[in-house]
Amino acid sequence: MELYNTLTQKKEPFVPHTPGQVKMYTCGPTVYHYAHIGNLRTYIMEDVLEKFLRYDGNQVDRVMNITDVGHLSSDADTGEDKMLAGARREHKTVLQIAQFYTDAFFKDCEKLNIRKPDTVVPATSRVADFIHMVEVLLEKGYAYEAGGNVYFDTSKLENYYVFGNQNSEDLAVGVRDSVEEDSNKRNKTDFVLWFTKSKFDDQELKWESPWGLGYPGWHIECSAISVKELGEYLDIHCGGIDNAFPHHTNEIAQSEAYLGHPWCKNWFHVLHLNDARGKMSKSKGGFLTVSLLEEKGYDPLVYRLFCLQSHYRKPLTFSFETLDNAAQAYQKLVQRIAALKADGDPDLEAAAPYQEKFKEALGNDLNTSLGLTVLYDVLKADLTDATKRYLVGDFDQVLSLGLLEAAAKGAKPAGKELSAEEAAEIEALIAKRAEARKNKDWATADAIRDQLAARHVVMKDTPNGVEWHVGP
Repeated sequence: MELYNTLTQKKEPFVPHTPGQVKMYTCGPTVYHYAHIGNLRTYIMEDVLEKFLRYDGNQVDRVMNITDVGHLSSDADTGEDKMLAGARREHKTVLQIAQFYTDAFFKDCEKLNIRKPDTVVPATSRVADFIHMVEVLLEKGYAYEAGGNVYFDTSKLENYYVFGNQNSEDLAVGVRDSVEEDSNKRNKTDFVLWFTKSKFDDQELKWESPWGLGYPGWHIECSAISVKELGEYLDIHCGGIDNAFPHHTNEIAQSEAYLGHPWCKNWFHVLHLNDARGKMSKSKGGFLTVSLLEEKGYDPLVYRLFCLQSHYRKPLTFSFETLDNAAQAYQKLVQRIAALKADGDPDLEAAAPYQEKFKEALGNDLNTSLGLTVLYDVLKADLTDATKRYLVGDFDQVLSLGLLEAAAKGAKPAGKELSAEEAAEIEALIAKRAEARKNKDWATADAIRDQLAARHVVMKDTPNGVEWHVGP
């Protein structure tokens, strides 16, 4: 398998430290609010990666943290603690907020057929490990105390910017955010390992430490949890591209200073999901969740298909029109599979070349779009129905689109019978929406789109105008 490695900025063979055994770490959510569908794109692609590694014959040990303390709103060392902000918003304790949104996150993952990692570790359960790592960094001279806090000293490193001097907006979070200068830092790039005396006196969760009552910085948790659970050599670390700097950069700095040797060879980053306003984020308000998609009549697995149709290293632009297209593609796919006869045994010899093509597609930097093409090739091929069904199930170990299960429930028609009056109402709404879009009246156009979505109307733009049907 070849994967693009953000650390080397090139595609290269993925070779685990121990052949056939992959130690994989993925940054988990900060559980102060629901995950939006942009966050979940990253988890979908990480899920595909894990499942393909298993499909390709590897044993995978995957660990994920749950950030329930220490993550500040700037992603650096300034701003309000996100967990505290969530607790204030809902008039609950931080731990109540953390439990509620942790449960909500995994419910969303279940709906999207995202496998729960083998090991899930809340940050608040490992504070003693964080303190130990900070103590070692101080002993080795990589950290210092100032103003009551403990900082990592980036001047001790030969190269802090390990992901290169990229000008990408994605790697400029620390610069982009309006942050206050911390006068306690010796160097601008230094970062907090442990907070004690600081402006965050109202922090709800605090622990005793050698430096006083306080709480950990955000970056220390992933390093300490990974080393504790997966050992000194990590095969692949995953996350969204916005984690690359400063979070993953700081993880590498402190982990390698603590261990005294290189830590993780391969870094897998998923690019942003964008909408009409740019990168999808909670700070803009009105963000889309899985539950909201369900309320609008979409099966969450349609969103998974939408993500798989694009490459993880390309920004993906979301609109309800493109999601409608994915919904139509999903229904047609399920219908074709439901039409296959369920009796007979598969021809494994005939299936093998298609399995190799599927491995080749996913093994080429996780090319899910090409993997879907192989699936469609199977359905068109001169194979028995039993062999086709076998390959659909085989590929779906990785794609996880629930295809055989959906087909077993019975293919739903692409459209349903409507009265002439109902059809005329829908035609009128579509025409009204087109006029609003023409006049750049986006509020009206969006409101009509939501009305149509509530009626399960699936639209597709064609050279001859808008084609539509009423989906399930």
